[in-house]
Amino acid sequence: MPAAWTHTSQKVLKMDELPLKERMKIDRHPMPAQLPEERIKNFDEVNLGYSLQMAQKEAQRCLQCKDAPCTKGCPVNVHIPEFLSHVIKGDLLASADVILNDNFLPAICGRVCPQETLCESRCVLAKKGKPVAIGNLERFTADFTADLRSEREMEDIADPTGKKVALIGSGPSSLACAGDLARFGHSATVFEALHAFGGVLVFGIPEFRLPKSIVNYEINVLRRLGVRFEKNIIIGRTLTLNELFNEEGYNAVFIGAGAGLPHFIGIPGEELVGIYTANELLTRINLMKAYKKESETPVLSFLDKVVAVFGAGNTALDSARTALRMGAKKVLIIYRRSEAEMPARKEEVLHAREEGVEFIFLASPLEFVGNDDGWLAEVKLQRMELGELDDSGRRRPLPIKGSEFTMEIEMAVIAIGNGTNPLLRNTPELEFTKRGTLVVNEDTLETTKRGVFAGGDIVTGGATVISAMGAGRKAAQSIHVYLSE
Repeated sequence: MPAAWTHTSQKVLKMDELPLKERMKIDRHPMPAQLPEERIKNFDEVNLGYSLQMAQKEAQRCLQCKDAPCTKGCPVNVHIPEFLSHVIKGDLLASADVILNDNFLPAICGRVCPQETLCESRCVLAKKGKPVAIGNLERFTADFTADLRSEREMEDIADPTGKKVALIGSGPSSLACAGDLARFGHSATVFEALHAFGGVLVFGIPEFRLPKSIVNYEINVLRRLGVRFEKNIIIGRTLTLNELFNEEGYNAVFIGAGAGLPHFIGIPGEELVGIYTANELLTRINLMKAYKKESETPVLSFLDKVVAVFGAGNTALDSARTALRMGAKKVLIIYRRSEAEMPARKEEVLHAREEGVEFIFLASPLEFVGNDDGWLAEVKLQRMELGELDDSGRRRPLPIKGSEFTMEIEMAVIAIGNGTNPLLRNTPELEFTKRGTLVVNEDTLETTKRGVFAGGDIVTGGATVISAMGAGRKAAQSIHVYLSE
């Protein structure tokens, strides 16, 4: 059991369900967390998790709505009122069973999914107050039952079908797809280009937000179901897509390779020393432990530096908070829109502010300027104002003439999004959009190459963990139908 999971020693309480009026009087229970002044000195998980008593009291806030709008807001349709009712009764294994019917990675989703814009946004209590803390309760249930679930994992596995499916990438969409394929009785093999499994869950999300021990636990659950994992294999280079069919004997392929090709701003000076992409920084920190001096490739250049992070999504927040833990003197988030348009989770913004990250809104970089040694020394910025809505549904940032200004910075991190890996574009039967994402059938997620399905970032260009999982599950159902035919 991962070190972070310490709930199972607590005594389970049998609690009667409170009357509706009493439930509505209960305040939402905040998530216990490390103190800001302590957590910026370590990479341990910030959120500490609910106690059993807190979880049961929070679950009692659920109104048990018959139409379950929260479930409709979940991309994988977890039956939320049902799992919460079991938490109240103290039957936590039954609660876990309900979640696992639809979500194979509850400990992960409970930590990193944007519940505030999905299930919790649909909660009836959110209309006049604070919604039930569904994500915190999902995390609690998964953590509490972590060392008990293995007894039940094999109960619903179908007999082997003799069919083989290859999955490209080991991120959340592939993991969800592999879990369902194993349940259907198909042989699933996950191919990963890196030396660790989990995709963005391991290289893109820091330990302080998602401990790698939890990702490893969930992957080992899939291993027990019969899913095979092969590392250091680049599909498109080590093996081609056609070789998977013709030489390796796979009957179907799922592409869940994600979007790991970093976007650049495209301004002068972006080649200066001291400028990272978020991908490089987070991959080195997460997979190579570069925050340790004894690492083979330590990142020590943030110490006592002024660091600017460009972007305002979760990756930008992760980069900024990582820079603080690397000893930065000052960390800035610079974003060309306003705070209202920030795509990052509210909890991550709150945690960043508590830790000392500063925010500069409505400013866009024009040029990076270096010193005589070729190191970054300052950035030229321009003030922005918001215009009409653009294709993203947010107000378009427009430059204000004559508003240029300069700011001294010593390090920069570019975190403005990613594109898809171009290696698979050499497969002639696959059709790609102008953005480099795969064209798929919306109903089945089958690509333009027969027997090849895809989901997650490589299709959408950007997806949450839970929506990528939803795509993986949808593709698994389509693959099962395809193989059955």
